[in-house]
Amino acid sequence: MPGFSLDERVRLSIEMALTADGHSSLRQHQDVEARGLGMSGAEIDAARRGRSFDAWTSIALGLARAARQGDDTELKNHREKALSSGISEVTCQEIEEFAERVASPQLEPG
Repeated sequence: MPGFSLDERVRLSIEMALTADGHSSLRQHQDVEARGLGMSGAEIDAARRGRSFDAWTSIALGLARAARQGDDTELKNHREKALSSGISEVTCQEIEEFAERVASPQLEPG
C-alpha cells in the first residue's frame, strides 16, 4: 500500500484551510486551481473548514493547523496522530514547513 504524500491537492487543501478568511481574489484563484485538480465544491468547502473526506488529508490538515497555531502540545498530539496513521516523519515535517510558509506573507497563491 502506498503511503501518504504531500501532493498538490493536499497542499491546496492546507492553503485553503489556513487562508479561509483571505480576500475574494485569493479564494477565486484557489477555486479555479481546486477544480483543475478535480476537487468538487463540497471538497473545497470542507478544505476551507480544515476538513477533508479523505482520512489522511484530514489528519494532515489538523497537523498543518496545529503547526500554524504554535501550540507545542497540540502540535505534538497531531504529529503523533499522523505518525500512528501511517504518515511518515518526513511528510509530517513537510506539512509543518508548508503550513509555516502559508502563514508567511511572502507566499504567493498557488
